[in-house]
Amino acid sequence: MRVFFSTPFRLLREEAPLTNAVVIFILTTLFYFLGAMMRLVEQLSLFWPLNAVMAGVFARYAFLQRWHYYLISYAAMLIYDAVTTNWGIDSLLINFSNMVFIITMAQFIGAKRHQMLEAPEPTSVLMLFGYCLLAALLCGFFGAIGSVGINGQGFWPLLAEWFGEQFSTGVLILPGVLTMSWPHKPLQLSLQRSIPIVAVVVSVIASVVIGGAGSLAFPLPTLIWCAVRYSLPFTSLITLLTGAAEIILVSSRVIDISIASPMGMSHMFSARLGIATMAICPVIVSVSVETVNSLMRQVSLRANFDFLTGVYSRSGLYEVLNQNDKRFADKHVSVMLLDIDYFKSVNDSYGHECGDQVLASFARQIQMVLGERGVVARMGGEEFVVMATTLDSLEGVQLAETLRLSVANHPFQWRQQTLYLTFSIGISSGKTNTWNLTERFNALLETADENLYRSKKQGRNRTTHSEVAVKPSATSLPDN
Repeated sequence: MRVFFSTPFRLLREEAPLTNAVVIFILTTLFYFLGAMMRLVEQLSLFWPLNAVMAGVFARYAFLQRWHYYLISYAAMLIYDAVTTNWGIDSLLINFSNMVFIITMAQFIGAKRHQMLEAPEPTSVLMLFGYCLLAALLCGFFGAIGSVGINGQGFWPLLAEWFGEQFSTGVLILPGVLTMSWPHKPLQLSLQRSIPIVAVVVSVIASVVIGGAGSLAFPLPTLIWCAVRYSLPFTSLITLLTGAAEIILVSSRVIDISIASPMGMSHMFSARLGIATMAICPVIVSVSVETVNSLMRQVSLRANFDFLTGVYSRSGLYEVLNQNDKRFADKHVSVMLLDIDYFKSVNDSYGHECGDQVLASFARQIQMVLGERGVVARMGGEEFVVMATTLDSLEGVQLAETLRLSVANHPFQWRQQTLYLTFSIGISSGKTNTWNLTERFNALLETADENLYRSKKQGRNRTTHSEVAVKPSATSLPDN
């Protein structure tokens, strides 16, 4: 079940190392710039997206996990610092800590790539959560050592700040980076579908108005609502924006949670851990919903389509009709009941495996000739039904004859032997209505069944519409 590592962008390609190097350098510089813009004076950045984004990029594109690509990213960080700061040699260790997070996450996810694809998706999310904890701790250790000489803080407060920031941004950003893909169609948000997003905004406003540490959890129910209603990538985006907004609001004291910590930790450390823990919940819910939806689609597919022939099953055809398919509602339609002549002799002479292959080939041939004019369904055994839009009953008979002759002149190959089939058709035509499409189909099918009986009784390999049978033409093959 492929929730993480969904269809990637084709910006990076294994066969284009120079392009890869340029893209990595540009991405590193861009997100370093964004993080630097939120860097407090002589302090850590309020929100540092670089490490999580680049870790996600290296994890998704396994061919990038080479030391020369890592060195290009590291060089981009050093160049940016050399131009914009006066940190000097301290920049080597600070940016090394960034690379520790990036490489650790990329290697962890890469090593468990297959397990994360095959394990239940909520477990994959929890694995990602654990990876962020360890990578943030390693990153914080080296980052705190490198930062001691810059802002004068002690090692332990710096470790807490580094760890909290890296952990929160990793949990907020990585699910979105790992699941991001080009949308197959434009996102359509009606007023009703937009309500969960409005609820998220209202919950954040409530956090500002009410304040206190508990207010950070206000958006959680609305984020879970989003997880149920929207796709995983979109839910990850909303969660990221909500978490980032809360971090900024807490830092600027718009949301006031300044309560003394028994361990002497800053309120931002506590806020970041709380927000990260909250952010993982809607992601787990969204992954679980996608898992359930995927299973439901598989069950629906198996129920609505015949496994052997690939055409609709009886239940699948009625599902189409129950949805008032616009192809058939308020149209003149022809319902044809097809029965392969003497099919039992194929099973008796060549075996059931041959019979299965013949049924599958027969269905493909009918579907190919029918095209977009209608649908084919297997009603059971060697009996199929075709429902097609036609101008009148005469065109319906002509289409039925086209189908019959195409099969009669189509050779079926089986183990160096060539088989020819014929089949009998009963057809009924009439106008449908939107409000009773299924009932109208049943009535036409009943008449088609009666006409199929007449075709068999009159010698098979023919089409019968009402009381008139269309005899085989000169180009038809003799009965089997």
